[in-house]
Amino acid sequence: MNELDPNGAPPAQATLPAKSSRRYALLATATLAGLAGAGVAWWRFAPGTDVDLAGFWDRTFPTPEGPSLALSSLRGRPLLINFWATWCPPCVEELPLLSAFYAENKANGWQLLGLAVDQPEPVKRFMVRTPIAFPVGMAGMAGVDLTRQLGNAAGGLPFTVVFGADGRLVDRKIGRVQPADLARWKKQLT
Repeated sequence: MNELDPNGAPPAQATLPAKSSRRYALLATATLAGLAGAGVAWWRFAPGTDVDLAGFWDRTFPTPEGPSLALSSLRGRPLLINFWATWCPPCVEELPLLSAFYAENKANGWQLLGLAVDQPEPVKRFMVRTPIAFPVGMAGMAGVDLTRQLGNAAGGLPFTVVFGADGRLVDRKIGRVQPADLARWKKQLT
């Protein structure tokens, strides 16, 4: 039998189903919003979407040591390009992993280019303290625009793109590269 509380209202238990229904509705809405966001992110960052490679392979970048490095010289083999900066902690944290990947796979045709979205002097100092096995080019702040051209709408760092031997964009990743990413790319292109 339902008893009334001292104020004449039904007991609190009678209102639980309404609260639970609201909670489930909010949870379902949040889940759907998360799935929609993931779908939009997948679509936006899927290889080949809204990426214009016109003129991309014609670019040349100075190196911290001085000579220039032409992207066209890197066509014909799998290529991983990592945009990084000395002031970006996740960028700095992933460099040893990228260096090890390059050292292990360059004999198998893999190429890796680091494009520093930074000034030459900090990059030179950084490379003295932390040697990098792969070539580094100086993209400067124009590197942010280049990342956007390659599909990084936010312009965030680190940003990594992977090209097949035929020069087509195969994959891209915003954020720190993980060993699983490298293994997947290696399997996909080797």
